[in-house]
Amino acid sequence: MRKTNDIFEKRLAKHMDELRWLYMELYDNEAMFAELCEQMQNYYRARNAKLRKRDLEKEKDQAWYRKKNMLGMMLYIDNFAGNLRGVKGKLKYLEECGVNCVHLMPFLDSPKGRSDGGYAVADFRKVKPELGTIEDLADLAEACHEKDMNLCMDFVMNHTSEDHEWAQKARMGEGEYMSRYFFCDNENYVREYEKTVPQVFPETAPGNFTWLPEIGHYVLTTFYPYQWDLNYANPAVFVDMTKSILHLANLGVEVFNEMMYNFLFLVNQGIDILRIDAVPYIWKEMGTSCRNLPQVHTIVRMMRMIGEIVCPSVVLLGEVVMEPEKVVPYFGTIEKPECHMLYNVTMMATTWNTVATRDTRLLRMQLDIMNNLPKEYTFLNYLRCHDDIGWGLDFQTLSGWGMQEVPHKRYLNDFFTGKIAESVSRGELYNEDPITGDARFCATTASMCGIESAGFEQNEEKKKRAVRFDLMLHAYMMVQSGIPMLYSGDEIGQVNDYTYKNDPEKRVDSRYIHRGKFDWKLADGRKRKGTVQKELFDGIGKLRSIRSKEKVFDASANVWTLDTWENGILGVVRELEGEQMTALFNFAEEDRTAWIEEEGEYIDLYTGKKVSLQAIKMEGHSFVLAKKC
Repeated sequence: MRKTNDIFEKRLAKHMDELRWLYMELYDNEAMFAELCEQMQNYYRARNAKLRKRDLEKEKDQAWYRKKNMLGMMLYIDNFAGNLRGVKGKLKYLEECGVNCVHLMPFLDSPKGRSDGGYAVADFRKVKPELGTIEDLADLAEACHEKDMNLCMDFVMNHTSEDHEWAQKARMGEGEYMSRYFFCDNENYVREYEKTVPQVFPETAPGNFTWLPEIGHYVLTTFYPYQWDLNYANPAVFVDMTKSILHLANLGVEVFNEMMYNFLFLVNQGIDILRIDAVPYIWKEMGTSCRNLPQVHTIVRMMRMIGEIVCPSVVLLGEVVMEPEKVVPYFGTIEKPECHMLYNVTMMATTWNTVATRDTRLLRMQLDIMNNLPKEYTFLNYLRCHDDIGWGLDFQTLSGWGMQEVPHKRYLNDFFTGKIAESVSRGELYNEDPITGDARFCATTASMCGIESAGFEQNEEKKKRAVRFDLMLHAYMMVQSGIPMLYSGDEIGQVNDYTYKNDPEKRVDSRYIHRGKFDWKLADGRKRKGTVQKELFDGIGKLRSIRSKEKVFDASANVWTLDTWENGILGVVRELEGEQMTALFNFAEEDRTAWIEEEGEYIDLYTGKKVSLQAIKMEGHSFVLAKKC
């Protein structure tokens, strides 16, 4: 026990000065800081021997999550395998996929019909009963660790469900618990708040406040009426001139401490990667946009240090759905880091914009920005995720090329819903605004690439091109710096699931079109020659193998884009210690030529064939991974 305490004390001492300074800057509460430190030690002691050993091993290899063999997959527990025990029983399949990071989509207890896909948490220490128990979660984590897999989960810090114990007590008028949220009884406050704070979902959840007639107060609900925003702030900041806000006690510190204890409880079940949901929204302040405020970074920095003290093997993944200049600051600095990893949200939207326009200029410009960031900054890259695709593009740049925001968004949505003749994509709009015409888009990768429409038409040539297109996009994702993340079903080309429309609870949310049950019968096709499933499964597997073996995919490699003198073809070069690979991706349907003059002999790592990079002609939606011999 003495040795164990020494380890904790050593880690605590390393961060104590900064942690205390930041905590006191926000909360100025010595007693609550002392409680936090005491609880940190309690959670450290509660960490089992296997997890402590894992901490020690990963402390020696702190960049473990940046290795080139990392491959993630995000999945819904019920859709993939029924429950947590079912997922444990399918680990062999995930091994076959080469996956070593399993992201379980939200599974904590949330009310049916008011769950926002699981992001309205009613109990941070309870699994949805139909998915299993906390013990099942710990059991799955241990099984993953035995196979050298990492387990990732979502941690919702910005809000709770209205069914959470705190919210229920607040609804009964208990002042302490009302102060854990944002309550007011004055419409003037609401109007003042709305002046500077944009709405997240104006179409389906207008306004930032919800009126509760039973207690005669408004409560802040940034996302949906059933999700109540938590108050991490010193309440004195929020009392306006009317003095009508019920923020009279310094209870922001209570929320922070309690949420940190929830964080530590969950990672003590064996969670390796914690995805912090909606990070930019955590801190609210009247007269601001309530987005990306400096105090958010203080909170994330403290969370990073708490993790390094109690559970240093745990990695923080930040979800920041913002433009690039607002995303990057959540890495913190090299000296004072915040998130270990961030979602590459902008690149997802820009990738599909490139598909629709066959114009790689914006994509290339953004890749250049990413590639010039410190190599310690790690992005999680994906083609599709559990959510919709919002067209948060750099319209200032696009407008200079003749693509104005409103008509261009309309074009993109028409393209991906298949309304444009040359489009092979199929999908549905999400949160369409009938007044502005603005909307987001939903579909699986396979359906966006044309596998669904080709199958419907029973057109073998179109199917062949669709599979090539799908593999080209996965190759492009694998070539990017960072960690590639698959969406469950993409590895076998699973298409849209329209059965969600038969479910009264789901039919109002078109995102369920790509959240269908995993088709295990379809997955069996990965073993049969001549199937779409086998071609995609084997192709993605080959790309994964190339990435894990080739030196140029190391996180320390130099990466830059190459001018191909053809807007439809993206060129990316990766170089490390004398080895070099030039990757080319044709985003156009038809054959195009990359007008480059790269001397020397090359071999395509994917096909094994020799290639020349002298004015290379490429098939539509094809790719080349050319390594210099």
